[in-house]
Amino acid sequence: MDHTNALIPKNIPIRFLAAGEILLRLTPPEYKTIQEASSFTANYGGSEANVALSLANLGIDSSFFSVVPNNSLGKSAVRMLKSSHVNCTPIILSTPKETPSHRLGCYYFEKGYDVRPGRVVYDRKNSAFTEYDLSRINLSALLEGFTWLHLSGITPALNANTRQFTLNCLKTARQLGITISFDGNFRSSLWSFQEARDFCTACLPYVDVLFGIEPYHLWKNEACREDGDLKDTLSPHPSRKEQDKIFQEFIRRYPNIKCIARHVRFTHSSSKNSLKAYMYYQGKTFESPLYTFHILDRIGGGDAFAAGLLYAIMKGFSPDDMVSFAVASSVLKHTMHGDGNIIDDASLIQELAQTNFDVSR
Repeated sequence: MDHTNALIPKNIPIRFLAAGEILLRLTPPEYKTIQEASSFTANYGGSEANVALSLANLGIDSSFFSVVPNNSLGKSAVRMLKSSHVNCTPIILSTPKETPSHRLGCYYFEKGYDVRPGRVVYDRKNSAFTEYDLSRINLSALLEGFTWLHLSGITPALNANTRQFTLNCLKTARQLGITISFDGNFRSSLWSFQEARDFCTACLPYVDVLFGIEPYHLWKNEACREDGDLKDTLSPHPSRKEQDKIFQEFIRRYPNIKCIARHVRFTHSSSKNSLKAYMYYQGKTFESPLYTFHILDRIGGGDAFAAGLLYAIMKGFSPDDMVSFAVASSVLKHTMHGDGNIIDDASLIQELAQTNFDVSR
């Protein structure tokens, strides 16, 4: 796979950095509800951390930046990342003076089963990451030596502090010539769809690789926004032609974007889904096979998709192989407990990606 890729600087080793919040995840065992649970399984995760972990397991030089309290919970989260070969040197272990609540963000995940949907309850207000004065960070020094930066729309949803940090990271990375990937990752429990669209749209001029087509504005008529957004009437399961039209419009308005990818989910039940993906790259929209599978743990599936695509880009896969590898990464993550895709052998993902499934067109 010697596909030439303009996203990768020539003759420069890849050094990847993701930035965001890592959380303690508490899950009732055996598909129990939170209400009936008397015990919880503890894991750590978070969108950006999951991407860094997945890439590190696949052998990419991968680092993670966050702020965690300098206590047993914070250090345990760092230890988990290190166990998956993530470089945690950029992480700040904060003091009670710097982060008065001195706590690690937390969320509870109630796994869905059959007709009962899954549920997430956040407990992340006043976490160390949100309380720390992120404006104190010298971003040029933080980003020095890295060739790739990954951010998501979850971090700016937390508060004004993290919102400004995200925008400053994007601007600094662009000035330094760092490749930037961004995943909108809308969370309705953290901010409104309108707030998310307003902010994430402001991020688009800085992005090289974009995940998802929401939450971003793509007005039919910028001068008359009452006409609505081009995506508002898009089918939840669009054809390649329909998806290509939207991708083309993103590229027309934001020519800095070199690659856009999204996965499309077909929900048969909480226990059984199908996934496929579309990707725009080098002037053409590519479509993956459709995979149908049973779910062990859905959390982190989108992050595994993002990490899979980034890995395929970094390794110079052909476009068809890129989008198939990304979907296969996500599918396999659904078969594992916890937030992160811990597969450390890319050939396992490639075997699934190259399976001869029927493509729904």
